[in-house]
Order: sequence, then C-alpha cells, then structure tokens
Amino acid sequence: MNNIFLDIESLPSQSAEYRAEVRDTITAPAQYKKPESIAQWIADNGDAAADEIVAKTSFNPAHGHICTIGFAIGDGEIEAFHAQSIDEEATIITNFFDCLPEQGLNRFIGHYISGFDLRFILNRAIVLGVQLPPSVMFPRDIKPWSDNVFDTMVAWAGPKDRISLDDLCKALGIPGKDGFDGSMVAEAWANGEHEKIASYARDDVERVRSVFRKFQAVGY
Repeated sequence: MNNIFLDIESLPSQSAEYRAEVRDTITAPAQYKKPESIAQWIADNGDAAADEIVAKTSFNPAHGHICTIGFAIGDGEIEAFHAQSIDEEATIITNFFDCLPEQGLNRFIGHYISGFDLRFILNRAIVLGVQLPPSVMFPRDIKPWSDNVFDTMVAWAGPKDRISLDDLCKALGIPGKDGFDGSMVAEAWANGEHEKIASYARDDVERVRSVFRKFQAVGY
C-alpha cells in the first residue's frame, strides 16, 4: 500500500460574471418593507453581502478553485504544485495525478481529507475535464472508513465531531501552525504571495504525516 499524505488549498470563485450573478440575487432583510428603504439597503450593503457569499465558494468545488496541492509519498520529499493563475488549475491537478504510484493501492492520508480535499480534487477534475487515474490510484467513492483513505480528523474525533489540525498537533506534542492558516490563503494569493501558500501546504503535509506516525506508534 502506498501512503500519500495530502493537503490542498482552495480559492473562492474568481469569476466576475458569477460575482455579478450573486450580486443580483441580494435582497434586503425582511424588516425592510418600503421599496425605497429596500433599495437603499441593497445599495449600502449589496456589495459586502455578495462578497461574503463568493468568499464561501472556496469550500464549493462547483465555483471555487484549487490553487495548491501539497503531497508526499511515504517518507519521500514533500512537494507542492501551485497555480499562480486560475488558468493553471487543470495543470496542477494533472501534474498531481501523474505523480501517483501506479502499482498497489494508494491510501490518501490527510486532515478532513474525506470531507474536503479528495472530493474537491475529484470534482474540480470533472469540471475542468482532467482525465482521472484508475480508481486504485485515486478513489471515487470517498468515505473516511475506506481502505484507501485515512482521515486524521475522523480517526481522532469520530464521524460526528471535529478537531482542527492545529489543535490535534498541540494535543500530540507536534508543532502547530505559525500564524498563517487556510482562511488567509485567498488574500495571500490575491497579493501574489505564492510561495507563502505553497510553503504552508507543504508544512501541513508534514504535520499530517507526523500525526499519522503518532497513530501508527500505538498500533492504531
């Protein structure tokens, strides 16, 4: 079995057209009754409300994008494929697939990987028309209890609870995050801080690998 440690970073929709569509759907709260007060509320708050909705698409592969795929195969070197523009998204997914071992079962290990990372990659590949590897190389039916998935969050907290990777690292005596987290990725990407994001993804891969080793050490 090939252990593949994985972490992705995602961005909200970068489409001006989608943002305009969202802006057109903004309505005033129910307490506003008069047409003029409704129009004034939308004029004052519509842009901020639209931006808030668009920001949440970083969790929605129908509209969001992958900007970074960090991974390591077993004890190997940690790599990060990073897109400096949205046009490069399909390329980094293709490059990641091309690195996957072709022999044996690939088991993907990550934090909330069954609920986010693997599904996001799969869905974005479908959206972008990226050819998927065989299912033994990259899973389709993604569940935290599958043989080809080890989700560190589910392994620790169970299927109905959660723990952040940072808190899990602290609990296990592993160095946690250093002040930069996933909520800051979109702003960093907009500011051109591409190496900062790639480095963050690589660091999260190492954290996940260290967490997994803690589980292994006690015979999990």
